[in-house]
Amino acid sequence: MFIQTETTPNPATLKFLPGRDVLAVGTANFRDAEAAKVSPLATRLFAIQGVDGVYLGLDFVTVTKADWIEWSALKAPVLGAIMEHFIIGLPVMDDAAAAADADDEVYDPADQEVVGQIKELIETRVRPAVAQDGGDIVFRGFQRGVVLLHMQGSCAGCPSSTATLKHGIENMLRHYVPEVTEVRAV
Repeated sequence: MFIQTETTPNPATLKFLPGRDVLAVGTANFRDAEAAKVSPLATRLFAIQGVDGVYLGLDFVTVTKADWIEWSALKAPVLGAIMEHFIIGLPVMDDAAAAADADDEVYDPADQEVVGQIKELIETRVRPAVAQDGGDIVFRGFQRGVVLLHMQGSCAGCPSSTATLKHGIENMLRHYVPEVTEVRAV
C-alpha cells in the first residue's frame, strides 16, 4: 500500500491520501482522543504522541500535530498507523457513529431562502476548494447578515484561514447574496 502525503497551507497539518475511500459519505473532525472513540482509525492516530487533531474526508486523512513536535519525527508513525489500519481491514468509523459533526445550525426560519443560497455556494464553490488542502468549512448559522462557519481539518488554526474567510468566502457570498454582510468562524 502506498500513501501519498501533501502539505497544506497550515504548517501544523499534513494531508494523507491512502489511495482508497476513507469515508463513504460526509466527514468527521476529531479534536481530541475522547471524541475520536467513535473512529478506530482516529483512535489509532491519537495514540501517537504529538497528534493533536484528525480530520477524515472522502479519500484523505488530515492530521494536525502539536507545536512541540516536528513532522520529521511524526510523519513515519502516522503513515504506519494509517497503513496498518487499512491493511488489517478495520472500519474507519464504528457502525453506530455519525460521521458528521452534530452541532445544530442557527438561523431564523424566515431566512430559509437566503440560507439555502448560502449553503449551495458553500457546497459547490467553497468546500471542494478547501478539501484539496485537507480541510472543510461547514455552515453553522446565519444571524442578522452574519454567516457563521466552522473550520475543520487543515483549515482550523491555519494562518491563512482569516484571509480565506474575509477575502475569499465573505467577498463571494456578499457578491451573490446581498443579505450577507460578514462571515465569521465559530
